[in-house]
Amino acid sequence: MRLPPRIPSWGYLQTVRFFVTSVPTPRIPQTIIEKVVQKYSVGLPDGKVVKAGDYVMIRPEHVMTHDNTGPVISKFKSIGAKKIVDPRQTVFTLDHDVQNKSHKNLAKYANIEAFARAHGIDFYPAGRGIGHQVLVEEGYAFPHTLTVASDSHSNMYGGVACVGTPIVRTDAAALWATGKTWWQVPRMVNVELRGKLAPGVTGKDVIVALCGSFNNDEVLNAAIEFTGEGISALSVDDRLTISNMTTEWGALVGVFPVDDTLMSWYESALANLERRTFASKSIPPPPEHPRINRRRLDALRATNLTSDLGAQYSSHLIFDLSTLIPHVSGPNSVKISTPLPKLESQQIAIQKAYLVSCTNSRVSDIAAAASVVEGKKIAEGVEFYVAAASSVVQAEAEKLGHWNKLIAAGAKVLPAGCGPCIGLGTGLLEEGETGISATNRNYKGRMGHPKAQAYLASPAVVAASAVKGFICSPNSLDATSLPSADAPSFSIASGSSDAAEVPQTEEPLFPGFPAAFSGRLLFAPQDNLNTDALYPGKYTYQDDITLERQAQVVMENYDPSFAGNVATILPSLSASDENTKSGVVLVSGYNFGTGSSREQAATALKAAGVPLVIAGSFGDIFKRNAINNGLVCLECRELVADLTATYARGGTRGAGGREGELTVDKGHEIRVSMTDGNVTLCGSDGEKTYKIRTVGASVQELWVCGGLEGFILKSIQ
Repeated sequence: MRLPPRIPSWGYLQTVRFFVTSVPTPRIPQTIIEKVVQKYSVGLPDGKVVKAGDYVMIRPEHVMTHDNTGPVISKFKSIGAKKIVDPRQTVFTLDHDVQNKSHKNLAKYANIEAFARAHGIDFYPAGRGIGHQVLVEEGYAFPHTLTVASDSHSNMYGGVACVGTPIVRTDAAALWATGKTWWQVPRMVNVELRGKLAPGVTGKDVIVALCGSFNNDEVLNAAIEFTGEGISALSVDDRLTISNMTTEWGALVGVFPVDDTLMSWYESALANLERRTFASKSIPPPPEHPRINRRRLDALRATNLTSDLGAQYSSHLIFDLSTLIPHVSGPNSVKISTPLPKLESQQIAIQKAYLVSCTNSRVSDIAAAASVVEGKKIAEGVEFYVAAASSVVQAEAEKLGHWNKLIAAGAKVLPAGCGPCIGLGTGLLEEGETGISATNRNYKGRMGHPKAQAYLASPAVVAASAVKGFICSPNSLDATSLPSADAPSFSIASGSSDAAEVPQTEEPLFPGFPAAFSGRLLFAPQDNLNTDALYPGKYTYQDDITLERQAQVVMENYDPSFAGNVATILPSLSASDENTKSGVVLVSGYNFGTGSSREQAATALKAAGVPLVIAGSFGDIFKRNAINNGLVCLECRELVADLTATYARGGTRGAGGREGELTVDKGHEIRVSMTDGNVTLCGSDGEKTYKIRTVGASVQELWVCGGLEGFILKSIQ
C-alpha cells in the first residue's frame, strides 16, 4: 500500500503553480518545449527567454527515483542535507529488482520505504508497477509540466504532453535538498508524422522504423516535438511507446501535443478514478484525486500551449505513417530495423519471448497479444514471459479476460516490474539463445548472456513468434491491406540543419582545475558504445560495490581486457607538472555512453584511472553523469576520424582494430590543454595537433569540488 500523499489544498497548489509558471509573453518565438522549460526555470534574468542551448536552473514539478533511491539517500545524507525541501515534488517507485526476495534486497526496499514515511514522500512499493507507468497513471506526469526521473526512459511522459527527461542520481539528491538542479536545454527537432497507419501496424513499429531510418544521429541529444496530421490517429498507448523509445533513438525529450485524443483519454481516466467507490447517492463522492481532477483538465483545455510561429528547430524530419509495415529491430541493436516479411522468410528460431516493460505492457498491448494466442499454445521449446506495466494494468487485463488467455496459452507470469528488460530475475537469455521482446532495448548482454541474440517487435508479433517458434507475423495481419514491403517514406525537409556552433569565449581556469590532461591514449573504435558495455547491468543495483570493484569491471561487456590493460599502464604515467592531470585518455566514436542513466558508467571509468574521455559526441545522460562526478568529456571529431582511418579495421568503426583488438593501444601519448584547447598527439609516426572546445568555469568548479555532490555540500555550508 502506498503512503497517503502529503498534498496541500488545491488553493495552495494553484498559487505555487502560478508563481512558478507565470512569465511575460516572450517576444522571441519559442517551441512548446521551450515554453514549458521557461515555466519551470528559476533565477532567470528579467526578460530572459529560454531557448535551446541555454543552461538553466530548473525546479521540476516532480522527481522520481526507483530502486536507485537507496544510493540517492546515501548521497543526500553525505552532502549534509537533513530535510526534503519539497516532499510534494518527490516520488519513490520500486520496480526494477522486484523478483529478488533476498534478505539484502528486501532490507533495501524496507529502508527506502522507511525514508519515504519519515519525510512524507509519495511511495509506491514493489508490485505496484513500473515507475514511468505509475507516474502517468497517477498524474505526476501531466501535460505541459516538467517532470524528471533518475531513469533514461523518462522521455515516455511526452506521450501525455509532459516534458519528461532523465536526470542522474546526484541530480536527484540535489533536487531533494534544494528543489533545483541544472539542465542544458537541448536543440529542438520537429518530427512530422504524416498519413495514417495501416491495420496491424502499431506505435512500436513507428519508433522501431524511426530508429532504423534516421540512424545518423539526426535526433541525438535533442528535444523532439511530434507534429503533423498523422498524430490524431495514434492512440495514447502508441504515443507512450513512441516517446518511451525516443531514448533509444538518441533524444532527451519526445513530446506529443495536447489534442482531442489525449483529452478523451484523460476524461476516461478521471471517470475510472471517480468509480473507485460504490455507486450510491447516499455515499459521498470519492475524494478528488490530487493530480487528475476536473479542475486541472478544465484548466488544460482553457490554456493549451502550442509552439509559436517562427519557433526555431535544428532540423525537420518527415515520416509517412501510411507507408509503414510491421518492423523488427535487431539483432542486438535498435539502429537495425528490418521489415517483418524479410525476417519472417528466414524463419529465425527463438527460445524466449517477452511481453514486459514500460514500453509495451499496457492493456492494449496485452489485449493484442491475447488475441494472437487465444486458443493456441506456446511452441515447444519456447518460453513466453509476460508482466503488466502496473498492477492497475493487470487488474484491467484480468477483468477484460486478456490475462487469462495468455496464461491458458502457456505464458509465464512475472510481477509488474522491469525484470528481464534490465537483465534481472527469471527468464534471461542464455548463451546461444535468440529472443524477441516488446521491450525497448536489445543491446548485447542487456537481457542476459552477451552471446545471445535479441530482437524487438510489437506485442502481436512477439506473441505470434512465441506460438510458432520463429519470428513471424500474426495470422490476423492482412498483407493485402499493407503498403509495399519497401522502406517507409522518410525525409529531411529542405533547409533543415543543425544550429550554428557558438564560438567559445576564453575564460580563466577555475582555481584548482588542471591546466592540462596528459597520458596514454587508448582508442575504442566503436560508435554508440552504450552504458551496458561500459558498466554491465548486473552490477548496477549492487549498492555496496566499491569504486575499486567498479574499476575492475569497467568496459567488461565491450572489452573484458580493458580494465587490466589500464591498470598495467597507470604505474608508468606521471604528470609533467603539478598543473597537469595524468591518466589514461580514452577516445571513442559517436554517441558515447548512450543507454541507461546508470551513474557507474562514468564513475567506473574515473575510478579505473581515466580522467578524460574524448569522443565524436556523447550521450547526454552519460555526459551529465560524467560532469556530476568529475569526469571530463570533450569532443574532437577530427581526432576520431584520423584514429579510425589509421587503426580501425576497414577504416570504419564497429569491428575493432586492424589486428582484431577491441581497444587499440599503439603507445601514443596525448596532451590536452584546457587553456587554449590544443590537443597534441605524439606517436612513432610523429606529432599532430588538434583543436577542441574546452569546458567552462561551471564544469571546472564541479570538478574541483569532486562533482555535484561536493558542490552542493559547499553551497549548503
